[in-house]
Amino acid sequence: MQNNDYRIKTMSRSEVAIAVDWAAQEGWNPGLHDAHCYYTADPNGFLIGFLGDEPIATISAIQYGESFGFLGFYIVKPGYRGRGYGIQIWNAGLQQLEGRTIGLDGVADQQANYERSGFHLAYRNRRYQGAGSGSMPVNADIVQLNTLPFEMIEHYDQPFFPADRSPFLSTWIKQPNCEALGMIHNGRLVGYGVIRQCRSGHKIGPLFADNPEWAESLFLALKASVKPSGPIFLDTPDVNQAAVDMAERNGMTISFETARMFRGEVPDLPVDRLFGVTSFEVG
Repeated sequence: MQNNDYRIKTMSRSEVAIAVDWAAQEGWNPGLHDAHCYYTADPNGFLIGFLGDEPIATISAIQYGESFGFLGFYIVKPGYRGRGYGIQIWNAGLQQLEGRTIGLDGVADQQANYERSGFHLAYRNRRYQGAGSGSMPVNADIVQLNTLPFEMIEHYDQPFFPADRSPFLSTWIKQPNCEALGMIHNGRLVGYGVIRQCRSGHKIGPLFADNPEWAESLFLALKASVKPSGPIFLDTPDVNQAAVDMAERNGMTISFETARMFRGEVPDLPVDRLFGVTSFEVG
């Protein structure tokens, strides 16, 4: 269905907050500072659909360099669904990322629709929920991430993402209401993690480490930073059995699941060292 009053435009910085608020209403539990951090990834990467003066649809189509993009925030306002507005903004997002490999995290019941647009399942991400707080592990190798040169963090992060994301990363690890920790071994960074405050509780992401023991030490340290105790969330690839075992061993249970899908060549990522996904919205 076409409606001449429906127009799609690039979001302003303030309009990104609309997408984040709608994500909260969908139960996606965004972080308190997600709008600012996500906007730094690509200021032109957020689209919004208006019917007259009313915002009714959103999508993010983040361009990472010339070869990779990521779709998120695909939301149509209740009351306007099933009327063709969603597919129009979906197609606008795909057009913005034309020529790139594209990733997304889709809810399971939309997987067939994404397949019709050329996306293929790579693996599933499980959102685990548990309780924060606990004892800080005694480990001299755990350091505040902001004490390390950004170039070291940037270099460590690169294999875990299909393209450079330095502008986003530098903002993400320094956002307010977060704890960012690194693991140093023999002078090298061998893992890092971030936990940020969300609308409900805290989310850990990313959590990368060179082995499961270092990952769990970082996990426990991030978990212990939540005071007073409250819910924490960790999004893990189901193909990393060590990550799944870690979450379940620490009393976490699955609360949500997404399908990580790609259109184009599936990136070769070290999922065995990927214990916590950065974001379902921007990759």
